[in-house]
Amino acid sequence: MANGINKSEIVFLEGPHSRFKELRFTLETMWEFIKGFRALHFIGPCITVFGSARFNEDHPYYELTRKAAAEFAKLGFTIMTGGGPGLMEAANRGAKDVGGKSVACNIQLPVEQKPNRYLDKWVYMKHFFIRKVLLVKYSFAFVVMPGGYGTMDEYFEALTLIQTHKIENFPVIIFGKAYHRELVEHINQMKANGTIGPNDTKLYLITDDIQEAVSLIAEKSIKAFGLKPANTIKPMKWLLEHI
Repeated sequence: MANGINKSEIVFLEGPHSRFKELRFTLETMWEFIKGFRALHFIGPCITVFGSARFNEDHPYYELTRKAAAEFAKLGFTIMTGGGPGLMEAANRGAKDVGGKSVACNIQLPVEQKPNRYLDKWVYMKHFFIRKVLLVKYSFAFVVMPGGYGTMDEYFEALTLIQTHKIENFPVIIFGKAYHRELVEHINQMKANGTIGPNDTKLYLITDDIQEAVSLIAEKSIKAFGLKPANTIKPMKWLLEHI
């Protein structure tokens, strides 16, 4: 029996994939990153808005997201989302309402999530982890609207990267005090138990005031990082770049 157990463990530790499959996955992942980087190279400083795909146009959260995104776009930022319906659509739509730029990193799902109609540009990603890299890479602030598992995943990803100094201390703004009440209580529970640092609750702002968020972004993104209107740079087609 002991030999049987050892043999089972050895087979398990061999892993589920062959070397060829792992190499193919690595190359496919690398190509996905290159494709995303080249497609989004000229989108300019972004604000990424996370939020649920399940709120309809007549919901108050949709209207809040649309208005907030419009104000952020007026600051000169490109509004970036996951490209789907609901609050992602509302954010992209808000940008277009004021003549701002609107982009997305869309995800390929078994039931395909189609890009919403308020996008200037989007890229399709096969894997969520690549999509999350792109949603973070170009942004100088992160806005969290009410949402589900995906929204929380993206929110804590950005927060963890800031907490661990993997990216700069960009503003993280949570809209919806009532919706996120229990979430904030749980974060305070983490702080009380020492599983996050005493200053980690200062890494985000929770508000329902759009102008408070605008002021924070103006101070902690535009001023802090010296953002200025950029000179026009021509894309290099041989690098797969396009505006």
